[in-house]
Amino acid sequence: MKKLIIASTSTIHGSSYLEYLLPSLTSFFYGVSTLLFIPYARPGGISFNEYTKQAAQVFNKIGIDVKGIHEFRNSSIAVKNAEAIFTGGGNTFELVNQLHKHDLFSILSDVINDGTPYLGTSAGSNICGITMMNTNDMPIVYPPSFLTLGIIPFNINAHYLDPDRSSTHMGETRETRIKEYHIYNDTSVLGLREGSWLEVNDSEIILKGTHSARWFEKNKLPREIQTNTKL
Repeated sequence: MKKLIIASTSTIHGSSYLEYLLPSLTSFFYGVSTLLFIPYARPGGISFNEYTKQAAQVFNKIGIDVKGIHEFRNSSIAVKNAEAIFTGGGNTFELVNQLHKHDLFSILSDVINDGTPYLGTSAGSNICGITMMNTNDMPIVYPPSFLTLGIIPFNINAHYLDPDRSSTHMGETRETRIKEYHIYNDTSVLGLREGSWLEVNDSEIILKGTHSARWFEKNKLPREIQTNTKL
């Protein structure tokens, strides 16, 4: 039975790292004593050790020890034996590239589908969809494929922003970018706003958090998905 939290972000304005999610994480990871952290996305170029330390400081508050996947000699065995897994945010291209480099996509998909609790934030959420093609990140590396885990049957656009009518910015909006994506692709996209997340229990997917989400399908008008709604 799949069990995931797929969050738009790790940090919302005015709060510390993972603070807004901590009450949900306490119950979500109930009974878990150790967590495998995947720091490959490296936000801002942070080192694997620094990023793992940041995650460990939060999870220690709820009695969970954190180990970075880079600390293990065999990363595949680390994933297979993990009690729970957290993939942090950062650059999705780099995350996907590293997962391919270490040949982890298949084993990661297997353990999640078999019920290992999984938390993803930002880039770690992007990889739960069919592809990573709706990331907002710069292509700093070129992964072998844009295909990702396919745990959920659509793609995520994390950090989704609505157009600011008062802004003088003349660049493309997120909605415009997703419309461009749908010229060539059929997969639906969920624009996940900051402070919102998906709870996945097997085939049930529920939007949680303080905001609605924006749902995009090819050749259809986008629509709002209200919080606590099943997708």
